[in-house]
Amino acid sequence: MSVDPTFMSCAECGSALASDQRYCLECGARVGPRSHGLEQRLRGLRRAAAAGEERSGGAPPPAAAAGGAGGSGLRLPSPRISTLLVLAFLGFGALIGHAATSPVDKLASARSPVKLVLPAAVAPAPSTASAATAPPSSAEATPRTSPPPAEPSTPAAPAAAPAKAPPKAVKAPSPGSTGGGSSHSQAHAPSSAAPSAGSPAKLPPVKHVFLIMLSDEPYAAVFGPESGAPYLAQTLERQGELLVRYYAVAHEELANEMALISGQGPTAETAANCPTYADISPSSVGADEQVSGSGCVYPPTTSTLAGELSGKHLTWRAYVEGMDETAAEPGACGHPAAGQADPTAGATLPPGQTYATFRNPLVYFQSITAFPECAADDVGLNRLSGDLADPADTPTLSYIVPDRCQDGSATPCAAGAPAGLAPANAFLKKVVPEILASKAYKSGGLLVITSDEAPSSGEFADSSACCAQPLFPNLPAPTSPSGSPETIPRGGGEVGALLLSPYIKPATTNQEAFNHFSLLRTIEDLFALKHLGYAALPGVSSFGTSVFSAWGG
Repeated sequence: MSVDPTFMSCAECGSALASDQRYCLECGARVGPRSHGLEQRLRGLRRAAAAGEERSGGAPPPAAAAGGAGGSGLRLPSPRISTLLVLAFLGFGALIGHAATSPVDKLASARSPVKLVLPAAVAPAPSTASAATAPPSSAEATPRTSPPPAEPSTPAAPAAAPAKAPPKAVKAPSPGSTGGGSSHSQAHAPSSAAPSAGSPAKLPPVKHVFLIMLSDEPYAAVFGPESGAPYLAQTLERQGELLVRYYAVAHEELANEMALISGQGPTAETAANCPTYADISPSSVGADEQVSGSGCVYPPTTSTLAGELSGKHLTWRAYVEGMDETAAEPGACGHPAAGQADPTAGATLPPGQTYATFRNPLVYFQSITAFPECAADDVGLNRLSGDLADPADTPTLSYIVPDRCQDGSATPCAAGAPAGLAPANAFLKKVVPEILASKAYKSGGLLVITSDEAPSSGEFADSSACCAQPLFPNLPAPTSPSGSPETIPRGGGEVGALLLSPYIKPATTNQEAFNHFSLLRTIEDLFALKHLGYAALPGVSSFGTSVFSAWGG
């Protein structure tokens, strides 16, 4: 390759060249001879390659043949040195990666990880005219590891919970809207998509459900880092799954207990724990199967979970401590006479009595109390041990209620008596091991421990909600402190629920939103029963496979 200097053009391609140009820009041909320095270097490389070939008696080394490092005095490190260098670089990379790990990742992998609660954004509340068809908005979020603020005007969901159980995959509540065309139903949207709540979830073959109902305690007090019930919040929590975003649906205790076994919303009287044991009148059935009227005792036509089970030839029994256990206590299926005041409905019980009627929701349904089965199946806690001894005697549903001295309520059952979660902790340590040791539990049982409501007033007041929370037709519409109507319905606050079962992975945490209507719906789905009342709302979902994660399906 050469260039004709006479015409100052490239001898290879004919392109014009400048007088001082060394290479053709079109084809890359060199202009003129190589520089003296380059020629010397090339000759040195050729001599080194030839010498190497003579020493080896064969072809020149690859580096020399390629005109590489052999002629420049550079050499590759030995294999041992190369290995050490690679290990050093890997170690340095690991240190950099550790330093760059986010705090959340470190918390998730710690020995004592925290329970993370993912708050959901709040969508604008639907107008009254479009409440039945507007897309729902999700439950809001407020921290719950310290006492919550005064009762909010809008629902709130929890933030971080105590550090005990490793977090599991987060599942958001199923989409929901108002049901039955009721103008009183307004819904909250899920934080992310999930299977539709309109069809039954695929559930494991549970044979026996045990439900222990504590009273009047918020989530932070029961499952928080300073829980007064360490057997529940530490020992049992490591054996089951904690539903962090589990809500009561109303205030007070009786209203929630009746909602859980019937799907009925409260009346003004059940929201006051029924001071007078009177029939609901005038009673009429409206949208979502809701019985309208004033009073506490539902007519014989009102369906209950107990009645549904009996209709399928399944069994139920309520074990209510303090009832039917001594001659001085009310007998089985104990309740006041029709139209009479209930002396146990107040904050203070009569002397020597630990049973409060409003903690026994089954006796507020004439479809139960009008039949002899009530006295056979609504009994004292002393019957539980005998029924657990044989799976054939263990009911399909066991509804277990501590007396007022041990149910967790902050109000003492008598002057000078201990109150709060310490007595409830002692109750659980006595009752739960019997359940877990029973054949009925081991061969397909489900134990649920929750509270009927969070406090409605005071330092721990909470009226947050989730899951298509309805506006109850028997109650006046809630108002804000300014007196204006609220567009987002209030619930009974976040209470949490702990689930134990052979079908549930131990030491897990679930952040889907559920409430008492969800639990009712789950029990109905487990035994192929009809969804009652507000448990049939599209925004209410059964627990599903995210909860029963140890079940292979």
